[in-house]
Amino acid sequence: MSCEDTPVPLAWQIELYEPSSKVWICRAHGRATTTAAPHDIARAVLAGYLAARPAGYGETFRAIARPDGGKPVTVNAAELDDDAVTVDAAVRQALPFYLRDALPATGSG
Repeated sequence: MSCEDTPVPLAWQIELYEPSSKVWICRAHGRATTTAAPHDIARAVLAGYLAARPAGYGETFRAIARPDGGKPVTVNAAELDDDAVTVDAAVRQALPFYLRDALPATGSG
């Protein structure tokens, strides 16, 4: 059985960089148990958050997905590309409704 078949609990958070104090401030967080890869969750969480609330001038965001017992994965907004909003069913199911709703529906209905 591969790890892709076994749901893994993970925690995710979205952070905003505060340049004057040089710290990352948590803007949103959540937990999910999913078969999706942590990198895919981090990308989808950040893409959904930025779709719902676009970054202002000079704001720097990142998302971190921390699987229980695994290595954390970090995705910066600059790393998102056009397909970041295209997520598969396992990733979409792991997102909270407000992030799921911010992402466009998949084309294969």
